[in-house]
Amino acid sequence: MSRRRRRPLALLTSGVLALPLLAGCGSGDDAGPAAAGPDIAPTAREKVADGGVLRWAVDSLPDTLNAFQADADATTARIAGAVLPQLFTMDAKGRPVANPDFLEKAQIVEREPKQVVLYKLNQQAVWSDGREIGAADFVSQWRALSGKDSAYWTARNAGYERIEKIEKGKTDLEVRVTFLKPYTDWRSLFSPLYPKQVTGTPDAFNEGARGTLKATAGPFVLGAVDKKTGTAALTRNPRWWGRPAKLDTLVLTAVPRAERPAALAAGKVDMAEVDRAGADRIERARKEAGTPAGAAGAPPPEADPAAAAAAATLSWAAAHGTDEAKAAAEEELRAKAQEAAARYPAEQAALRNFTVRKSLEPAYTQLALNGASGPLADERVRRAVARALDRKELAELVLKPLGLPARPVGSHVALAGQRAYADNSDALGGQDTKAAQALLADAGWRRGGRITEPAGAKAGPEAEPQDDGKTPSAASGPGTGNDGLYIVGQDDGRNGEARGAGGDQPSPVLAPAPFAAQQKAVLLAQAAALSAAARNPADAKGAPQRADEADGADGDASPAPAPAQQTRTSGSMLAKDGRMLTLRFVVPSGPGSEALRTVGERISQMLRRVGVNTEMTKVSDESFFKDHIASGEYDLALYSWPATAYPATDARPIFAKPEPAADGSLLVEQNYTRVGTDHIDQLFDQAVGELDEEASRELIRKADARIWAAAGSIPLFQRPQLVAVKPNVANAGAFGMAAPRYQDIGWKKPAKAAGKGSGAANEKNR
Repeated sequence: MSRRRRRPLALLTSGVLALPLLAGCGSGDDAGPAAAGPDIAPTAREKVADGGVLRWAVDSLPDTLNAFQADADATTARIAGAVLPQLFTMDAKGRPVANPDFLEKAQIVEREPKQVVLYKLNQQAVWSDGREIGAADFVSQWRALSGKDSAYWTARNAGYERIEKIEKGKTDLEVRVTFLKPYTDWRSLFSPLYPKQVTGTPDAFNEGARGTLKATAGPFVLGAVDKKTGTAALTRNPRWWGRPAKLDTLVLTAVPRAERPAALAAGKVDMAEVDRAGADRIERARKEAGTPAGAAGAPPPEADPAAAAAAATLSWAAAHGTDEAKAAAEEELRAKAQEAAARYPAEQAALRNFTVRKSLEPAYTQLALNGASGPLADERVRRAVARALDRKELAELVLKPLGLPARPVGSHVALAGQRAYADNSDALGGQDTKAAQALLADAGWRRGGRITEPAGAKAGPEAEPQDDGKTPSAASGPGTGNDGLYIVGQDDGRNGEARGAGGDQPSPVLAPAPFAAQQKAVLLAQAAALSAAARNPADAKGAPQRADEADGADGDASPAPAPAQQTRTSGSMLAKDGRMLTLRFVVPSGPGSEALRTVGERISQMLRRVGVNTEMTKVSDESFFKDHIASGEYDLALYSWPATAYPATDARPIFAKPEPAADGSLLVEQNYTRVGTDHIDQLFDQAVGELDEEASRELIRKADARIWAAAGSIPLFQRPQLVAVKPNVANAGAFGMAAPRYQDIGWKKPAKAAGKGSGAANEKNR
């Protein structure tokens, strides 16, 4: 089933932003520098060897090679970036630049009575079958993506539905696109551009490009895709008219994140994005380079995912299981630990040959506040939660240990360096405990309130605590229970009083989970049945009746009296109408998600200071979005949005005001917080049709300020990007905001003074 989605979820490497003219010309550097630049060992092409193979880890092989289908993912985008025309690409600041390999010129040539864009193509640009790239390919893609023919299974049609006609210009190299309605993000279109063989018919579009491409046009061509070995080979394009690719072959290899250090050590891949634990292993291996064999000690718990999982199982069995279960878990743990210890020295020796390149991803992590129902439906409570947060502290928690800039993100719609960026957080206000407490008091929440709900009752509509993780998490550190459920400030035996310092220590900070890739598969969702069973608090009138005063039944025999309901108060925490102010905080439980859980724990501590309980539940990665975020089964959640160079188009569905659907459900597009206003929608609508690009950006900034004020989502920090790579790999690593230049990636030529050993090693890598 196909559902619409936001453009950059599948096109991170090719997203682009409107510019006054081609090739990066524009109005100054008003948004300032990017928070962090690429870390790719930039090397002049003449110092990069010709030939060789580079094996690059990806999360999985793609289910489709058609980037416009619902199940396209990050690997789809990576392949498209290397083998298909990209008319505009991202630079190091996340801004679009025209790609001279495909375009000589592209600009608006008419504004009245209708917008007309003229593309002048590189006269050497041809498909791999020898046919010139031309107007027929543009027309075919427009018809497939316009939304007028439902036979095409498309994930989106943003921008294409605004086109009226496409025609050839004065020559075969010119393409004229006439718009029915003005479109400021016209540069977002036709990247990637597919050949007409792919987009010409519904069958070719829907099925023909899922496993192969009939024609390509990039520095590489698509070679063998082997599902058994989990590899997709991209080979140098012999018809490429630009600077030839340095590599003979680029092999994309599917490796789960938790297994990447072992895959690097085993020589299965040469480059892989890793989490904090993997990066720490490599740094530790490099420091131990002079340590005698066997002197490095036992592997730390996080060094082996299987052993860590076994340790978690043992912890659970000790707390909840039978003696037999505990014995089995102990045996499994012992075996896994022995295996990990045996592998560890050799793996560490191999990992010394890698380095970690660091930057910031084109994505930001946010705290989402579900405003559909419950306490957060009150804007005052949402604003209070936001004002309780120290966003700088949270950014430093994740980024400072990595040596990366730790500045909070100030915009929902752009990142530092992009022209639409402006820090609009003042529209909500910074951290202010007194302001947060005043907002909560105004909303009717009081400290020391009488609690009449049954002890242990949930704050949300569910009757039972939920932990979707089938195996206890190995990363359950201080602040989380082995069962994945922890209610901050409530189940501490002191009526919500703050815990001692010993219980507040957060677990070690590790890299955030790779949710940007997962979100690319999360499409437009309608949140069905957002309003669950109504809450039924106990009657709070009068003092609870003593057991010995209860009325018995007629006669001598009487039923056992009901247990007395003890009078409870919320202590230092907040209550209203007999209920504690408790928010359901959903976090993912999978490997690589440790930092999100740690950030969640720190947020819970900050909220407790203003009297707000948080009930933290770990859920499996598979159900995190589908069963919780998209369906609205949460109060607070941490997840990331990819950056977009086209906020007028791409940010609108994320912040659009939810609308009732015909079946009674709520149509939320991608606004999973369910918080929106008509004014925000109007500002986006005005911005997307404004051809004065600075005026359009100003409208976007105004919309962002309104989004801050509504307090549905709170941007926290730009996500870290850690890439393990062999030191002699050139022009690759942590790309940051920039799109890779695939043709420049390769192996550095050995230095003349390096001697035969270095040259032999380089030849082996190649």
